Amino acid sequence: MPPLDIALAALAALAAGFVNAIAGGGTLITYPVLVALGLPPVSANVTNTLALLPGYFGGTFAQRADLAGRGRRLLVLLPLAALGGLCGALLLLSSGERLFRSVVPWLILAASALLALQAPLRRLLGGRDAKGEGRTHPLWSLVPLAIAAVYGGYFGAGLSVIVLAALGLGSKEPLTRLNAEKQAIASAVNLAAAATFAFSGQGRWLLVGAMASAALGGGWLGGRFAGRLKPEVLRWTVVTLGLVVGLAYLIKG
Repeated sequence: MPPLDIALAALAALAAGFVNAIAGGGTLITYPVLVALGLPPVSANVTNTLALLPGYFGGTFAQRADLAGRGRRLLVLLPLAALGGLCGALLLLSSGERLFRSVVPWLILAASALLALQAPLRRLLGGRDAKGEGRTHPLWSLVPLAIAAVYGGYFGAGLSVIVLAALGLGSKEPLTRLNAEKQAIASAVNLAAAATFAFSGQGRWLLVGAMASAALGGGWLGGRFAGRLKPEVLRWTVVTLGLVVGLAYLIKG
């Protein structure tokens, strides 16, 4: 692969890591770039999942203090997340390029819509927590969480927003704890998917290495600048990008 293509992919991963650390939605940056560089859609998705995996672990590590005392709950949620990620990855590899190409525009548009709703969702959960209302049985969150995990293994853009909503159905814990659980669950989903993809022959490992390093650097930069930038500005920039890309793919067919 030409060095310029590798550099462009790494630059996209740097931006994705930066955006993920502040607002989320980095996949809506990296996936279109990989496709534009000539990767088939499935290969682009596989490469993207492998490359951005370290960022999920970094996010979980950064919020590890908020996971204290959550061991028993995570013993249920993390295996469920990993199983869903595995199923989603296998579904992707078995469905083939044609089906994936046809659903990607809709997945990108849906992810963009979810990202747009992220702030209202956080306010809703935070307001409910403050009032101490809305307690439901934790099992209610398992079905939507399992569906979110399968989606995450299949494509993954917007996964964090879906997982946060699913967790909110079964818990009235403070939003900081739900965010930490979300990070751990997203890590489990992506780890299971990445482990499956690693042996699929679809990943472009040269790109994976360059992008993973850049994504880590972007995450570090995002953490350093988190207090100086408005997350809403970044979020709506990514939402707009996702809408443009999704509509372009839809029109292009």
